[in-house]
Amino acid sequence: MADASPVINDRHELVDWLAAGGKPRERWRIGTEHEKFGFTWDDLRPLPYDGDRSIRVLLEGLRDRYGWQGVHEGETLIALEHPDGANITLEPAGQLELSGAQLEHLHQTCCEVNGHLAQVKSIADPLGIGFLGMGFQPKWSRADMPWMPKGRYAIMRRYMPTRGDLGLDMMTRTCTVQVNLDFADEADMVRKFRVALALQPVATALFADSPFTEGRPNGFMSFRSQIWTDTDPDRTGMLDFVFEDGFGFERYADYLLDVPMYFVYRDGNYIDAAGQSFRDFLDGRLPALPGERPTIKDWADHATTAFPEVRLKRYLEMRGADGGPWGRLCALPAFWVGLLYDDTALDAAWDLVKDVSMAERNALRDTVPRLALKTPFRDGTVLDLARQAVAIAAGGLARRDYRNTHSADERIYLEPLIEFLDAGLSPAEQKLALYHGEWNGSVDPLFRQFAY
Repeated sequence: MADASPVINDRHELVDWLAAGGKPRERWRIGTEHEKFGFTWDDLRPLPYDGDRSIRVLLEGLRDRYGWQGVHEGETLIALEHPDGANITLEPAGQLELSGAQLEHLHQTCCEVNGHLAQVKSIADPLGIGFLGMGFQPKWSRADMPWMPKGRYAIMRRYMPTRGDLGLDMMTRTCTVQVNLDFADEADMVRKFRVALALQPVATALFADSPFTEGRPNGFMSFRSQIWTDTDPDRTGMLDFVFEDGFGFERYADYLLDVPMYFVYRDGNYIDAAGQSFRDFLDGRLPALPGERPTIKDWADHATTAFPEVRLKRYLEMRGADGGPWGRLCALPAFWVGLLYDDTALDAAWDLVKDVSMAERNALRDTVPRLALKTPFRDGTVLDLARQAVAIAAGGLARRDYRNTHSADERIYLEPLIEFLDAGLSPAEQKLALYHGEWNGSVDPLFRQFAY
């Protein structure tokens, strides 16, 4: 039986669903998400789902102490919801993710992040559990990583190796921080989408923080970003068509229709539809559910299974950054809010990238994972481009003029990025210097020095 969601009768309803995300400026909000690796302090191992020191115990503690509501698959606790709209969810290997509420300004975002981490630490510390923010698990192999008991992950785990060599690493050993931002209408969406895609490699370089694999340097500054290039070509990449004349909601809907499906969710169960076509589903010819037609919820679920550098749902998701330490989590939303939520900044950002060719955009995407801020670009490097982008973002935040109780505006959250720009080094390069210096060739000190 289909879930209680309207059945799709016409392809135009898919486009309308995307377009319905448009909002007037006064309703634009900021939604920040971040993932983190849990580990046990005595052996630095990742957390299993069950046991005395486990993901389940953490979720139960947060639920019982702080008023979160449990979300279950069958009898299994898999997530938490809060009345303010925030969610705590699990990535495939137990990476704990906060999907924040929709907030008006970055001071609220930082309060939310700090409040969440304080709650998590209050449960984790007595259990000898710590959390680390990086783009890639620095110590443990894929085989060492646990799997969470979620139905969609079982389907993806089977399907991923048929599409790329690193999909299971993406699932189990990566963490990101991202921000979800609104648009006014189709024209505004297109402008923001193009700026965000063109500058996504700059964000990757600024936040590059995944230089280790299984305890050793891996040759990359953002191995997390590199992993996406060998995960699934059907659902990743720079979406060159976004820059073509006529791009809009309809063209993106066509793209989503060409992304193979993973699953259909019915009556609490995930039905395996991996590799099947949503176009066939529209025609009632889906092999997994013969004769059944999709609902709007099926379309919304399907939209979450595309993984480009910028993703459109009913808002735009900035997906290019590695996860990082506590003090840097507010910098990612600050960067993008400054660029995209102020018209003068958005115009300046477009001027910065409008003549960058498709070949240049893809060259940046391909090279930044290895070289980060040192990636060559025209007569300089990505460092030069990043300095200009951060300056534009700072101007946008200044004009927004949201101030905290100390009268500081939102530019304060760009300070970690300015430090990297002044040093000319990405976070990964700073960690590599420590690895080759005071850490004496070991990543173990990283856990203590950079834990939340």
